[in-house]
Amino acid sequence: MAKSHGKSIRDEETYEALRDQGASKEKAARIANAKASDSQSPSQKGGRQPPYEEWTRDDLYSRAQELGIEGRSDMDKDALVEALRNH
Repeated sequence: MAKSHGKSIRDEETYEALRDQGASKEKAARIANAKASDSQSPSQKGGRQPPYEEWTRDDLYSRAQELGIEGRSDMDKDALVEALRNH
Protein backbone atom coordinates (compact mmCIF):
# COMPACT_ATOMS: atom_id res chain seq x y z
CA MET A 1 0.00 0.00 0.00
CA ALA A 2 1.28 3.45 -0.91
CA LYS A 3 2.01 5.80 1.97
CA SER A 4 -0.13 8.91 2.31
CA HIS A 5 1.24 12.16 0.91
CA GLY A 6 -1.74 14.23 1.98
CA LYS A 7 -4.70 15.35 -0.05
CA SER A 8 -2.53 17.08 -2.67
CA ILE A 9 -1.73 13.71 -4.30
CA ARG A 10 -4.83 12.07 -5.77
CA ASP A 11 -3.31 8.82 -7.07
CA GLU A 12 -0.86 7.57 -4.45
CA GLU A 13 0.11 4.36 -6.28
CA THR A 14 1.00 6.17 -9.50
CA TYR A 15 2.91 8.79 -7.51
CA GLU A 16 4.97 6.14 -5.70
CA ALA A 17 5.66 4.22 -8.93
CA LEU A 18 6.90 7.39 -10.64
CA ARG A 19 9.08 8.31 -7.65
CA ASP A 20 10.56 4.79 -7.67
CA GLN A 21 11.42 5.31 -11.35
CA GLY A 22 13.32 8.47 -10.46
CA ALA A 23 10.77 11.20 -11.25
CA SER A 24 10.97 14.35 -9.15
CA LYS A 25 8.30 14.93 -6.51
CA GLU A 26 6.78 17.73 -8.59
CA LYS A 27 6.68 15.73 -11.82
CA ALA A 28 5.31 12.62 -10.10
CA ALA A 29 2.58 14.65 -8.41
CA ARG A 30 1.64 16.40 -11.65
CA ILE A 31 1.32 13.12 -13.57
CA ALA A 32 -0.44 11.26 -10.76
CA ASN A 33 -2.99 14.05 -10.32
CA ALA A 34 -3.62 14.29 -14.06
CA LYS A 35 -4.10 10.55 -14.30
CA ALA A 36 -6.58 10.60 -11.40
CA SER A 37 -8.67 13.38 -12.97
CA ASP A 38 -11.33 12.58 -15.58
CA SER A 39 -10.93 16.02 -17.15
CA GLN A 40 -7.20 15.55 -17.77
CA SER A 41 -5.20 12.81 -19.36
CA PRO A 42 -1.41 12.73 -19.25
CA SER A 43 0.04 13.09 -22.70
CA GLN A 44 2.11 10.34 -24.19
CA LYS A 45 5.80 10.66 -24.78
CA GLY A 46 6.52 12.79 -27.82
CA GLY A 47 8.06 11.72 -31.08
CA ARG A 48 11.67 10.72 -31.39
CA GLN A 49 14.24 13.16 -32.72
CA PRO A 50 17.60 12.08 -34.07
CA PRO A 51 20.53 12.78 -31.73
CA TYR A 52 21.89 16.33 -31.84
CA GLU A 53 25.07 15.03 -33.51
CA GLU A 54 22.99 14.28 -36.62
CA TRP A 55 21.49 17.79 -36.77
CA THR A 56 23.05 20.49 -38.94
CA ARG A 57 24.66 23.48 -37.26
CA ASP A 58 21.85 25.68 -38.60
CA ASP A 59 19.22 23.40 -37.03
CA LEU A 60 21.11 23.42 -33.72
CA TYR A 61 21.41 27.21 -33.88
CA SER A 62 17.67 27.57 -34.53
CA ARG A 63 16.84 25.36 -31.56
CA ALA A 64 19.27 27.31 -29.35
CA GLN A 65 17.59 30.51 -30.51
CA GLU A 66 14.15 29.11 -29.58
CA LEU A 67 15.46 28.30 -26.10
CA GLY A 68 17.21 31.66 -25.69
CA ILE A 69 20.70 30.23 -25.21
CA GLU A 70 23.17 33.08 -24.80
CA GLY A 71 26.33 33.26 -26.93
CA ARG A 72 25.00 30.85 -29.56
CA SER A 73 26.30 32.89 -32.49
CA ASP A 74 29.90 32.28 -31.38
CA MET A 75 29.42 28.53 -30.85
CA ASP A 76 30.53 25.77 -33.19
CA LYS A 77 28.42 22.65 -33.67
CA ASP A 78 29.92 20.78 -30.70
CA ALA A 79 29.40 23.75 -28.39
CA LEU A 80 25.77 24.09 -29.53
CA VAL A 81 25.16 20.40 -28.83
CA GLU A 82 26.62 20.78 -25.33
CA ALA A 83 24.65 23.97 -24.64
CA LEU A 84 21.39 22.35 -25.76
CA ARG A 85 22.00 19.27 -23.63
CA ASN A 86 22.81 21.34 -20.55
CA HIS A 87 19.94 23.80 -20.96
